[in-house]
Amino acid sequence: MRYDIRLSLDHSYPAASDHVRNLLRLLPSDRPSQRVLRRLLTITPAPQERRDMVDYFGNATTLVAWHRPVAAISFHLSVRAERLAVSAMDISPRLNALAPEVMAAGLGPASPLHFRGPSPRIPPAPEIADFARGICQPGQTARDAVAALGQALHAEMAFDSLATDVTTAPAAAFAARRGVCQDFAQIMVCGLRALGIPAGYVSGFIRTTPPPGAKRLAGVDAMHGWVMAWCGTTQGWVEYDPTNAQWAGEDYITVAIGRDYSDVAPVRGALRTAGGQRATHTVDMIAL
Repeated sequence: MRYDIRLSLDHSYPAASDHVRNLLRLLPSDRPSQRVLRRLLTITPAPQERRDMVDYFGNATTLVAWHRPVAAISFHLSVRAERLAVSAMDISPRLNALAPEVMAAGLGPASPLHFRGPSPRIPPAPEIADFARGICQPGQTARDAVAALGQALHAEMAFDSLATDVTTAPAAAFAARRGVCQDFAQIMVCGLRALGIPAGYVSGFIRTTPPPGAKRLAGVDAMHGWVMAWCGTTQGWVEYDPTNAQWAGEDYITVAIGRDYSDVAPVRGALRTAGGQRATHTVDMIAL
């Protein structure tokens, strides 16, 4: 499936901010499951510094800085990308046979060894580990365990955009049984790691479909977060979306991957200002 994607992120500050420095992960890149045909990131006002690079996990990363006061900053992304079909066959080993394959993997950026232990935003959580072990059995295949845990979390959790914020720990969101896609994904990553399945966080875009008979509205698609899990040498990485209880298929375009949200945050950085700030976020993902 091929898409045109447009993203706008607009930030404004009551008091003009100086010494703004941001690290952006907004540009999709080619991956085994997708091709990027064109991409353009426009920033207004133009920063005094801009450096485009690739991080350790292969994510396109842009470092920008302003050295004069700015009252508003806008990031506009235009992308044409194609999501490729992925096999639905389960050729993964059983859970109790996965560990030797993990240990035999290399140490490159895609190695499962980077995704099997705690990470900055996903520390061990005994209650999530107990939940995952209650859902999955050692005799299950790794891929089947991924789907089982994702479906169980979808049934257990309620989507609530007001229940958490970007700093909420997975254990806290799980205790409340409420959260957004970031919480669903990080809880699932925590549970998979407890089962011995290397897992990471994926950020990107998901196409939304209006209800039958309703008109599609502009700007209502969204940036989204889901899970990648390593299911053995032969199966490799698979992607699952616990928020929607489905495999990440042709309705998904990946922007960045990492151990948790801290590795893939679309915009992060520092600024100096007074008062609050206002931010708006719109996405259009048009199937071609």
